Amino acid sequence: MTPLSPEEMDHRLLVALRACGSDVRTAAVARALPHGGEHGALWLAAGPAGAATDRSRRPARLRGTALSCGAHPLSVGLKRVVRRRRPLLPGHAPLVRTTSPHSFASAHAASATAVTLGALRPLGAGLSLPALAMCLSRLVVGGHYPSDVAAGAVVGALVAGPGDVRGTGAYAGGARFQGVRGEWT
Repeated sequence: MTPLSPEEMDHRLLVALRACGSDVRTAAVARALPHGGEHGALWLAAGPAGAATDRSRRPARLRGTALSCGAHPLSVGLKRVVRRRRPLLPGHAPLVRTTSPHSFASAHAASATAVTLGALRPLGAGLSLPALAMCLSRLVVGGHYPSDVAAGAVVGALVAGPGDVRGTGAYAGGARFQGVRGEWT
């Protein structure tokens, strides 16, 4: 058996996840998430709300909001440079309209990842699940290839990196980051 090329794997995974949009309930959720995440709106609203309700982690929550503000335009800039066209799958029209014809890197994934790794946790430890759902929704609606979403997540992680090393008790992947030396608990 011949191994699949990265492009073939990208396409097959997209086809499988896009097929999930055939389920009415899944499609409804997948359509709703990108609207809330458009231009990072969901994360921009959640950050100040979380900061207002949780004084003990206010700096981390506001830092997460600021990092999301940095990740979104960076991924939009990448789209303008790379200019990869959004996927078109025969028999599977996209479930949402997009603001740009370009897909690499996913701004939704970049913002969601930056917020999660940057310590914005208005829903406690459960924020990682909404961020993951946001990333997956981009595939279910047919707006991105999996590699676009992965690249967006990398952009978000790179932007969030400086937020983690400030030694202010940032959260990353559910573990508490204790300082600039990289100690994890």
